[in-house]
Amino acid sequence: MSIETEKDLIGLKKIGRIVGLVLKEMKSFARVGMSTKELDDFGLRLLSKYGARSAPAITYHFPGTTCISVNRDIAHGIPSAKKILKDGDLINIDVSAELDGYFGDNGSSFVLGQGHPILSSLVDCSRTSLYKGLAAAKAGNRISDIGKAIHSEARSYGFTVIKNLMGHGTGASLHEAPKYIPCYEDKRYSQKLKSGMVIAIETFISTKSEFATESSDGWTLTTREGSYVAQQEHTIVVTDNEPILLTADNGV
Repeated sequence: MSIETEKDLIGLKKIGRIVGLVLKEMKSFARVGMSTKELDDFGLRLLSKYGARSAPAITYHFPGTTCISVNRDIAHGIPSAKKILKDGDLINIDVSAELDGYFGDNGSSFVLGQGHPILSSLVDCSRTSLYKGLAAAKAGNRISDIGKAIHSEARSYGFTVIKNLMGHGTGASLHEAPKYIPCYEDKRYSQKLKSGMVIAIETFISTKSEFATESSDGWTLTTREGSYVAQQEHTIVVTDNEPILLTADNGV
């Protein structure tokens, strides 16, 4: 969507702050020995406290409140009582929700406890590449400029990106135009950014693989080669200068 009124901006800031706070609290709440279902239930309680609804649940009937992916899983992991968190796990939590007709979307990968140094480097790169992408997200630049900045940062760490998982437009629904905001430079996406556009920028930084595949559960995304992938995501409003960071409270 594009910001049309002050009411739009107020509504987006409100849900952006909520999903940001919920993501931050879920990351702090995660413990060794906890199931991903327990972590998801905690997220549900927080969203309910704010009066917000899970966007994946109401939009796609996702079997959980948040998406929680562990280790070799990249995204859209289904919370499960059987999936127990362990020290050193690479965890990704994606929190998106709706309130009063406005949507906010953010996600973050992190290492629980003491993980392998390569995982810490991967998470660091996912974060710095996100901010490179955010810096490129200004009115007059092209969507492809965002991906170029992200991919360049990934390569500087010795990593690559997942090319079939992307950011997207959001605001009045979970996913809307522009439908695709790649993590790499693809000149097919030459649309110019305009002030007021609401978009979710995502980084999917990979140790090796460049394509994700859907697993047998119909939701969880992984790679055939079993690469590790770290993701960070913010929802923003494009301006002529620095973007308005709607999900700033998530600690990313």
